[in-house]
Amino acid sequence: MDIKNLDLKELEEIIISWGFKPFCAGQIFDWIYKKSVSEFAQMSNLPLDLRKRLNENYALSCLKLAQKQRSKDKTEKFLFQLFDKNFIEAVSIPAKGRVTGCISSQAGCKFNCGFCASGQAGFKRSLERSEIIEQALYLKNLSAVKKLTHIVFMGTGEPLDNYDNVLAAIRLINSPRGLGIGARRITISTCGIIPGIERLAQEKLQVELSVSLHAADNATRDKLMPVNKKYPLAQLIRSCRDYVKKTHRQVTFEYILAKDINSSLPDARGFAIMLKGFDCKVNLIPANPIRELGILPPAASQVKIFQNALIRLGVKVTLRQARGADIDAACGQLRLKYEK
Repeated sequence: MDIKNLDLKELEEIIISWGFKPFCAGQIFDWIYKKSVSEFAQMSNLPLDLRKRLNENYALSCLKLAQKQRSKDKTEKFLFQLFDKNFIEAVSIPAKGRVTGCISSQAGCKFNCGFCASGQAGFKRSLERSEIIEQALYLKNLSAVKKLTHIVFMGTGEPLDNYDNVLAAIRLINSPRGLGIGARRITISTCGIIPGIERLAQEKLQVELSVSLHAADNATRDKLMPVNKKYPLAQLIRSCRDYVKKTHRQVTFEYILAKDINSSLPDARGFAIMLKGFDCKVNLIPANPIRELGILPPAASQVKIFQNALIRLGVKVTLRQARGADIDAACGQLRLKYEK
């Protein structure tokens, strides 16, 4: 078992049961999350007997770096192999004043969205909390900038389909004894799992919620996102409005613009009508080209027309440029390429 599957209280209980002082658990946390050691033997302020016991009972690493790519825009992508030979991806995205880590919650994905390469190699399993946390540690310690200010769960998999492990990982990432990243700098992105959104609303965590829409009508969204057949747009938007009422937190809607699919002026008008009266933000994202799926971004002029139409209709819009296009940075691309 990887020791990062334990929170501080759980580790304290084990340390006490072994006959050691509870403060040793805090020392272990400091070695893992502040000093980033790779072996229990390096934890020099712990009793030798405790280090031996830890080494006999726990692992300190659960990921193996399989490949690393660095883009011209300084985006870095990491491909990790899990203990069972499955693969996941994580990305470090530096920008002015911040470094965002994009991490995975599952090996593969069940939901098979039409613009995403993650589901093409099939769903394998959900990640343990240690496998989620270690991605963040890798990005913090091995990226060129050696810094991490924000976390987004926008890598491989659906975070709300691995709810318990994702939330446990977030609490440790957020904890001052863990990585100490503020809750408002942590974003959970979902394809629209309504029970997960409803459950998250009860958590009293100030994390950001990002919901992938990508269409303003059920017919188009059914094609792009098969999950829409189970959780259609009207129900999803209603769930998001309820989330805002309960949490007093703004929701961000993601809209990937794909050529000849959802990027016309009528699409923009329909999208604005659907969000009328909703205090929300919209991220427009020109699609990353994905050869396997036949997905292409619209022309820059078409993106601008779409963006301006939303602004005129009162929607708060940010245009987010794709990053790392020269290194297979779209979700699942590197994993798909490596597994072939």
